[in-house]
Parts: sequence; structure tokens; C-alpha cells
Amino acid sequence: MSDPTPSMERIWAPWRIEYVRNDKKEEECFLCRACEDEDDRDNLMLWRTDYSMCILNRWPYNNGHTLVAPRAHEGDISDLDDHELLDQMKCIQRCKDVLSRAVEPDGFNVGLNLGRSGGAGLTTHMHWHIVPRWHGDSNFMLTCAGTKVIPESLYELWELLQQIDKGDSTPEQ
Repeated sequence: MSDPTPSMERIWAPWRIEYVRNDKKEEECFLCRACEDEDDRDNLMLWRTDYSMCILNRWPYNNGHTLVAPRAHEGDISDLDDHELLDQMKCIQRCKDVLSRAVEPDGFNVGLNLGRSGGAGLTTHMHWHIVPRWHGDSNFMLTCAGTKVIPESLYELWELLQQIDKGDSTPEQ
């Protein structure tokens, strides 16, 4: 029997199955769990402040895609006080500065998705997306194959960002 979709190209990405299977509602918030856990590397946690956390996105749109979230489990920006709001803006600024040194992007997208209809995959714990962008980063893979290529391991990037954030002016790449 012939393949019913002979013109369809396939790109195998077996690491994505964890994301597909995880599409069910989680019983506990992955942001809260990562913030409470001490294994920062395994959780891809870059840093915590009194009010916020910065973590690499496990399912990135681009290399260096990072999340900044309040430590408080809040689903809406209106639920945050002035200290939490200011701290998140400072974390976004810090994240942008560290990413600029680490991956040298041409620009950034910074955004907040609120509610399922607003694009939030996690609706109960608000978080900002900081996405590095490069000229031409929407290449033939995305255009023709609907596939995004992420060129660096999350753990390698975590190590590099930690090194830069701790003040090493000559990070190994």
C-alpha cells in the first residue's frame, strides 16, 4: 500500500514528544515547582529575586527564549503590586542584557500573553517572554517546513548565561 501523503516531508524531532504528552493540565505549576526546587540547572532557572524568577523556556521559539515571572502564583498582571511589577521589569532588562552578550541578537520580542485566547499556554501563572531575534531568523525551514531550528542545547545556553550573569567578561563559546 502506498503512503497516503506522499508529498509530505517529515522531520523527526523525538524530543518534542514530552511537550506533546505534557499538553494535559499540569497538577502543579511548572514555574512554582522550578522556583522552589534547588536544582537550577535541571529546571533551567537562571535566577530568582525577592519577587521574580527568570527561567529558560523549555519549548523555545528561538535560541535564548526566556521567561520572567512573578514568584507569586498569579494569573494576571493586575494582581501584582508595584514591587512585583518593577522587579519584573528589572528582570526583563537584566535578561535582555545577559542575552545580548551571550547570543548577540539583532533585536528582541518581549511580550505577555494573558488568558487562553491571548495565547497563554499557562493561564494560572503569568509570565513574560523574552525572545532574541536575528535578521533572517525566519529561514527556509520555518517558511517551507513549518519547523524552527534551535542551534544550541538549553543546558549549554544555561551555562553560558550563568557565566555572563556572574560577571565573566570573556565567556567561553
